[in-house]
Amino acid sequence: MRKNVFIIHGFNGTESKTPMTILRDAYLHRADYNIFTVDWADLTTFPCYLSSLSNTRLVAQCAAKLYAFVMDNGGKAEQTTCVGHSLGAHICGMMSNHLTLKQHKIVGLDPARPLIDRYANKYFRLTKDDAYHVQIIHTNSGLLGEVNQVGHVDFCVNGGMVQPGCKGTQLRIARCSHFQSACYFAKSVKYPDSIIGRPCTQICPKRSRNWGYLPGKAIPMGHNTPYGVFGTYCVSTDTKKDCPFE
Repeated sequence: MRKNVFIIHGFNGTESKTPMTILRDAYLHRADYNIFTVDWADLTTFPCYLSSLSNTRLVAQCAAKLYAFVMDNGGKAEQTTCVGHSLGAHICGMMSNHLTLKQHKIVGLDPARPLIDRYANKYFRLTKDDAYHVQIIHTNSGLLGEVNQVGHVDFCVNGGMVQPGCKGTQLRIARCSHFQSACYFAKSVKYPDSIIGRPCTQICPKRSRNWGYLPGKAIPMGHNTPYGVFGTYCVSTDTKKDCPFE
């Protein structure tokens, strides 16, 4: 039986552009997943971020109906993952408000930070209560992405704030770093165990290379992250390739 994955884009995104196509193609490469992409592009357009934030509630409700339909027609929660980028990560979490069956796994790719603390309580943002296993990948923490620990296991990549290869204006560097979370996770889907994290202190972002590594076992980040692990893990990558985005 094939597994299932729901992929949800973020602010001003669409399912037909990068980085969502990178995630979709990574799962297609595996050939063992049913892939459901949630396109809410008409409800999230630049520069209307506040209205997009409000619309996440409706999108989560509709996505939850699709999720429930899949579960009612042979899908199994333990074989289903919701992967969301930016505001899409919070939508994955908010789907839980409309489900009778708790989600098994959510992957939050640099969950959006702007205005979340001001306008969203725990029912309208991603938290570790939304699934049995919530994994977070931080790549622009403190700017476009959330800070500190959000899930059961959080990965701070290259300090969690600015990613190698991202250049240009401050905004472009932030956007590029924000999108890198999708590229890193897609790489882990195609090449499991290719990105490794080590236990570190529970502060993300980290502005220096002194990340405060702690004793403990290193684990793969992304697709093959084992269940039952908790805490913050630091990841160092040597890639200089910019994550493509439109």
